[in-house]
Amino acid sequence: MTDTTQVAPTHEVLLTDAAAEKAKALLAQEGRDDLMLRIAVQPGGCSGLIYQLFFDERVLDGDARRDFDGITVVVDKMSAPYLAGATIDYYDTIERQGFTIDNPNAQGSCACGQSFH
Repeated sequence: MTDTTQVAPTHEVLLTDAAAEKAKALLAQEGRDDLMLRIAVQPGGCSGLIYQLFFDERVLDGDARRDFDGITVVVDKMSAPYLAGATIDYYDTIERQGFTIDNPNAQGSCACGQSFH
């Protein structure tokens, strides 16, 4: 007997503990536990990529998934190569607040703040 169970592909994006905790808090605030954190890229921005980070209930064909302490991070198959090694973090300080994406694959650095939506 052969095992035909397919394992969903995984990705190389990391989610810090701070980002996972904030994502859990946001989901709890909305009363939702069925959503995943999706990260995607599009061409553009001064670093070469525009990032999208949002909660999603959809699972698309070819999505790569990875669980971080109860938060599932999903990356579509076209974005996965561009996000390999990227880290999603969350800061809540005077200097900066919100989610950030540190991506060693980005073509350049951007200080304009417009590459993340």
